[in-house]
Order: sequence, then C-alpha cells, then structure tokens
Amino acid sequence: MGDTPAREARVHMQMFRRLPVTLVRGEGTRVWDNTGKSYLDFVAGIAVDTLGHAHPGLADTIARQARTLVHVSNLFYSEPQVELAELLVDHSVLDQVFFCNSGAEANEGAIKLARKWGIQNRSGAYEIIATHNGFHGRTLAAVAATGTPRYREPFGPQMPGFVFVDYDDLDAIKAATTERTCAVLLEAIQGEGGVNVPDPGYLRGVRDWCDAQGILLILDEVQTGCGRTGTLWAYEQAGIEPDIMTLAKGLAGGVPIGALLAKAHCAVFEPGDHGSTFGGNPLATAAGAYVLREVIDGGVLQNAADRGEQLEQRLAGIEDRCELAVGHRGAGLLRALVLSRDAAGEVVLKALEYGLILNPVRPNAVRFMPPLTVTAEEVDAAAAIVERVLNEIGP
Repeated sequence: MGDTPAREARVHMQMFRRLPVTLVRGEGTRVWDNTGKSYLDFVAGIAVDTLGHAHPGLADTIARQARTLVHVSNLFYSEPQVELAELLVDHSVLDQVFFCNSGAEANEGAIKLARKWGIQNRSGAYEIIATHNGFHGRTLAAVAATGTPRYREPFGPQMPGFVFVDYDDLDAIKAATTERTCAVLLEAIQGEGGVNVPDPGYLRGVRDWCDAQGILLILDEVQTGCGRTGTLWAYEQAGIEPDIMTLAKGLAGGVPIGALLAKAHCAVFEPGDHGSTFGGNPLATAAGAYVLREVIDGGVLQNAADRGEQLEQRLAGIEDRCELAVGHRGAGLLRALVLSRDAAGEVVLKALEYGLILNPVRPNAVRFMPPLTVTAEEVDAAAAIVERVLNEIGP
C-alpha cells in the first residue's frame, strides 16, 4: 500500500496532529501497527472503545445487524433504536431521547432544545452560560459554546447567545445569570480542557442555582458518560439530576452515535424542529444497546471503577517518585498526569517508542482513557512505562 502518511498528505485535509503510526489491527487493549509492533492503547479512540478493540460480542452484533438492516431513516420505526432508547431512559433520570451521530451533534441539539424551551417558558430567553476551557464540539453552534477562543475565532462572526465564565466558579454563574439566561451548559469533568475535576459541591450548587432561577442545567457527558468515570453517568457522583444530557463517544464502542436526553418538562421539540438522516440507525443503535448492556450487566462498570482506583494509585506513586510529575486528577478511567513543565508531547512520543499510546491533552498534562475492559496487569504495565519515560526525560 506504500507510505500511508505520504498518501494521506496528498488527499486528506491536514487538520489532525497524528502520531507517526499506522494502526491496522486491535484486540482488547492492544493494537498493532503496519510493521507488526504492538501497543497498549490508553487512548481508546479518545474514550470511545468502551469494550476494547475487536470485542467478539460487539463484532457479532454489528455483523448480524448489518446482514439484517443497516439503515432505513427516521421515517420508520426501528426496534434497535427503541431498545437503546429504553435502556438509556430506564438507567438514567432522563425521560426522552433523540439520536444523532456525534457529540457535537448532540450538543447542537441540546442548544436548540434549551433555546426553544427558554423562548417558550422564560419570555424569549435564549442565552446559555458556558465555561472557559469547556469543549462541546466543532460545528458552528457547538464551537460557539466552546470556551477556547482559538477554536471559535477563525470562522468569522460567532453565533450569539453564549456567556463564558470560569469553570468551578459558582459565583461567576450567579453573576452571569440574567433574564436572558435559559440554561447553564457544563461538562461534569472538563475532558479536552485537561481533565479538570470541579470541587465537591460545585455541580450541586449549580443545580440548586438553576432550580432557584428556573433555568435548565445541561450536562455534557460525551466523554464522561457510559461508565467512563466509574459510575454509569458522572452526574451520579455529584448527587444531582440534569435537565438535559448529551452522550456520544463510548456509547456504541466505536460505531458513530450521539444522543440527546431530556426530562419531559423541557423536551419541547416537535416534528420538524430537528432531525438526522443517519441518527439512530439500526446498526449504530444495535451496537449501542449491546455496549450499554455489557457496561450495566456484564461487569464492565465495576471493572472501570476498580481499574480507575488502581490507575489513580499508580499515578500517585509516579508523582511521588518522579520529579517531572507534580499532580494527577480525574475519575474512573479518565485521568491526567500533570507535569512540572510543558513536556506532554515529549512524554507521549517516548511512551510510543515503548509501546504505550497516551494523549497530550494539555502541554503539561498527559491523559489516560483506556478501554473500560482494561486489566489490572495492563494498568501496571502502562504505569511502568510512564515511570520509565519520566525518569529518562528528567525534570
């Protein structure tokens, strides 16, 4: 097939900072490149490959559904779509579901839903309070809600209706709330922002404020949902209930899917308000139903919690022994190791040499998000590589 990077450079828009590896096969937590070298994958498709690579049961489900019915559009009912919607509603505090194809699309839908609700129920209110360093996608509305200016500013006038405040600052949300506010949009943990975990009580305080003001709380659980943080949904750990929740990434174990969930009181969409040609197709929803059942009933959720505690302990040990490591944060199997300087890219490239795939989520932070099926031995092996790399690089 020739030189894959060279071929890619000729025909593909150059928007990704790819690692110098062409992956061709996977099994569980391990992947192989086109030279036969194997790697422990602690990125998992950016928190997507919930059950690991080439999971036999998921592969069988996808193949069976592909032989039966891949796509019919939302002009018709579909059994897999209803099954997945039932699973989501029955195992969350939300009441209704809309399926799409990605996290950005799910957040687009949430923004539209909240604005329509505000127009109908708060005298035309349409503004949404979002947070600095938040990330909600790269479509025009989702990027307008994303709290990183360099993602928004190259594309001309931005969609109005978003007010930004610091994450983990309840007083800032209170100060930003006006008669124009219809909702607050937050990640339960800021993923792309650096795996930023709010202080205990922050999300509870935001929920109470939204209740007091009669506005909606939208939780973006695109990265934290589906067991990633050790509970099925991250909101459970905060002891709160969102009005609207968005999902994607790990929901179907690698098959593209997104979901917008809402409580009945704010599920104000009517026919024609929103839609998706491919959203909720039988193939994606059959995969999603299989993955969600495995997470809930197949021991995957407990493994995510157990391995998450183990990974936290290993990162704490690395922090104690390596001068370059100065902190760690996260929950479940979404973790970051904080460095004393901007060496995350160097750490990731050196780890790749030793057969471990990591993500430089920030210049001074390395992100860990392995499949939820990762084993104790694999966590120990990954931690050993990281410690070796940090000792070689030095402070």
